[in-house]
Amino acid sequence: MKRRDFFTKSLAGTGLAIGSGLLSSCGANDSISSNNSEKQNSQMTPFPLEEQTIDQLQAGMANGQYTAKSIVEMYLKRIEEVNPLVNAVLELNPEAIAIAEALDKERQEKGSRGPLHGIPILIKDNIDTGDQMHTTAGSLALANNIAAKDAFIVAQMRKAGAIILGKANLSEWANFRSTRSSSGWSSKGGQTRNPYDLNRSPCGSSSGSGAAVSANLCAVAIGTETDGSVICPSALCGIVGIKPTLGLASRSGIIPIAHSQDTAGPMARTVKDAVILLAAITGIDPEDGATQGQKVQADYTSFLKTDSLQGARLGIMRSSMGVHEKVDQVMEEAFEVLRKAGASLIDLDRVIPDQGIGDAEFAVLLYEFKADLNQYLAKLKPEVKVRSLADLIAFNKANSKEAMPYFGQEILQMAQEKGPLSNEEYQQALKKCKNLSQEKGIDAVFAQHQLDAIIAPSDAPAWKIDRINGDHYLMGGKASYSPAAVSGYPNITVPAGYVHHLPIGISFTGTAYSEPRLIGLAYAFEQLTQFRKAPDFRKD
Repeated sequence: MKRRDFFTKSLAGTGLAIGSGLLSSCGANDSISSNNSEKQNSQMTPFPLEEQTIDQLQAGMANGQYTAKSIVEMYLKRIEEVNPLVNAVLELNPEAIAIAEALDKERQEKGSRGPLHGIPILIKDNIDTGDQMHTTAGSLALANNIAAKDAFIVAQMRKAGAIILGKANLSEWANFRSTRSSSGWSSKGGQTRNPYDLNRSPCGSSSGSGAAVSANLCAVAIGTETDGSVICPSALCGIVGIKPTLGLASRSGIIPIAHSQDTAGPMARTVKDAVILLAAITGIDPEDGATQGQKVQADYTSFLKTDSLQGARLGIMRSSMGVHEKVDQVMEEAFEVLRKAGASLIDLDRVIPDQGIGDAEFAVLLYEFKADLNQYLAKLKPEVKVRSLADLIAFNKANSKEAMPYFGQEILQMAQEKGPLSNEEYQQALKKCKNLSQEKGIDAVFAQHQLDAIIAPSDAPAWKIDRINGDHYLMGGKASYSPAAVSGYPNITVPAGYVHHLPIGISFTGTAYSEPRLIGLAYAFEQLTQFRKAPDFRKD
């Protein structure tokens, strides 16, 4: 979750090596000296796989230029060199090379499983893997947690032939710990940095996933979102992110915040790569009831059409503009591209009625976090001593020097004070959120204007990292990803330009299970503009 300013709205109306030897721990007091980063940047080795797409990697394996093993080895070398700058990778999979070798043998003997066969993927470290890697949510409290089995989406990716290269750092507890946390910081992994400017935030909570993809430390990655945590880091790190409809990707085996908003999503350098990964993580999971009604497409790549904008009706979410004049300039230029491609643009007022939905959303998240996290923790292996939210709070207090050196755990304490999900406060808050965001929100706006998508800036430019005072969100309550997050509807962000050297994304939001239409729109815009460029790891 990207920790928004719920409190202002209310008043107003992690790099650690495990078995790899490749990474060094930055920890809570991580730092990158200017001289060290400038030296590493100037001497950076050219990367043979820089900006390569899944199609290009597959073509290389098909013609013998690469093997899955050689690709993994190149990414591991890249991580060894670049991760000290961005601190995006928390842990490497010690079995990655062996898995790659097995997949190479399988390719020779049986052929390829599909587009992800032999492709290295990083996943956010709140997603279970039933192997030698840990699943920690970036918290020292779960430092010894090794999951009993793969999360459903991990099993799906392995079935598709993907190689889980390692775990990405994240904002600890998915940025649901403190009211003034620093996005990308975890007590286990330290501070992740934005590859476009190492002094600036990668946004959270899927900060490591976003920074790793942008810095070419993997082919693609998986993040998770409750409210902005796929979209914001994707936008600020200059990549594509897809936040799917709630239930399109299973949540079983993922450390939760709130079941009414949580979802995993792909993060990639191109729309096509993100779409390939999206298809792999979908599927009906008996352990996640939300997946029972999903509308899955066997091949989302069939919607990648360059003429998708012709005749499209797009509603501009003007309430998310007027925050930064240069962001508005980027957006107006993007809107002109859309018009010239044949789309009709309609100015919108607020997408969601302002009736205290921010307060209601925060109440829902507090209640569900307590209930869902207690359920997750209770099922962990006996060697994990933290078995409840109360245990977690006690652990952080007992280990405050290491676990809370910069900010506290006010949100954890607020959640602990909440009662069960049967409470009237929770029931009414949840009803308000869904009613205002769906029937009276996105659904109503789409019906009124016959829209294909709502468009808006994904977020403002990346802010300076400040672990003492916390994040500085310019968007605040105007964040364009929140309507999709609260409603459970899909959202795709695509690079749309730059403010100085910092990436700006444009978001395409739809109604439930409208991924096919959004994919076409996002792809057409991407192909017309091609704004994505590799970061230069500067310090400005």
